[in-house]
Amino acid sequence: MKILIVEDDLDAAAYLTKAFREAGIVSDHASDGDSGLFLATENAYDVLVVDRMLPRRDGLSLISELRAKGIHTPALILSALGQVDDRVTGLRAGGDDYLPKPYAFSELLARVEVLGRRKGSPEQDMTYRVGDLELDRLAHVVRRAGREILLQPREFRLLEYLMKNAGQVVTRTMLLENVWDYHFDPQTNVIDVHVSRLRSKIEKDFDQPLLRTVRGAGYMIKDEVSA
Repeated sequence: MKILIVEDDLDAAAYLTKAFREAGIVSDHASDGDSGLFLATENAYDVLVVDRMLPRRDGLSLISELRAKGIHTPALILSALGQVDDRVTGLRAGGDDYLPKPYAFSELLARVEVLGRRKGSPEQDMTYRVGDLELDRLAHVVRRAGREILLQPREFRLLEYLMKNAGQVVTRTMLLENVWDYHFDPQTNVIDVHVSRLRSKIEKDFDQPLLRTVRGAGYMIKDEVSA
């Protein structure tokens, strides 16, 4: 699981980052609302942990803006404002959970894990489609034009991440962190090799290419015909 922590208290953010890491959860950190909005818009996260009172843009405004952009990553709001009206306001702004301060990390962790498992509509959460390419996360099956395509586990994870971010450039760093769980560049061509193999499998014998290399940036999967 990968989460984004938006917290302006650097000591609190460092504590949360360490505690989540020890629980096996990778996290990024933003220290203000504008930075949080940028990261949450440009990257894929399983859960957002957002402090309500932030510089430059408050947490509720951040979440509202994400929802307006069509980004529905589950968001947990942390706040010293814990009255019923405060919690209701936070949930109505688009938050999925609200935890008043002070809190026990064990409870925060449990809530984040629940949000990370939360499912929306089965169509949205369990199936990705780009053109005539379909990836069924539950059945672990990939089909194109109704024809099943056999992928190795790493190839499946790579395609899943690309399709989750369809229409957007996915950088090498994003792939290393989210598909290979590397937080450094091992300076190998492992990504290029896997992308090449994946491309051959999902595009062989099909007229329409879907996976392209964006020179100097990364990769993108996109249905050019529909676009």
